[in-house]
Amino acid sequence: MDPSPRETRVLMMEGRDERLRAVLGPMTNAHPRAAETLLEGLALWHQHALSVVLCADAEGEASMSASRLSDALGFGARNLHFEVEVALRDCRAGRGRRGRRLATLGRFGDLRQLCLEGVEP
Repeated sequence: MDPSPRETRVLMMEGRDERLRAVLGPMTNAHPRAAETLLEGLALWHQHALSVVLCADAEGEASMSASRLSDALGFGARNLHFEVEVALRDCRAGRGRRGRRLATLGRFGDLRQLCLEGVEP
């Protein structure tokens, strides 16, 4: 999870494979429990606790505190559904086999069409 003043980017991985990508609004505009609730919902959906990396830098400090995913000392939150580790934004992912990207999960044209017709999927 990468909060910034303009947006919050979320990438969910299972091993090296992508499972979810999202670009949400800034955390500072969200409900105080939005990030926690999102992570709890994803953990329940996948039926296991999540390991979360919260990207951090001076610019995103307000977003991090608004998320309630880290404490005043910069340590990540931990509960039954997820454990948060705070990392520097410029951290690099491990080397090795590149995982499957979401573009290969299939087309979502049918869901897009429902949205265009005013029906919520």
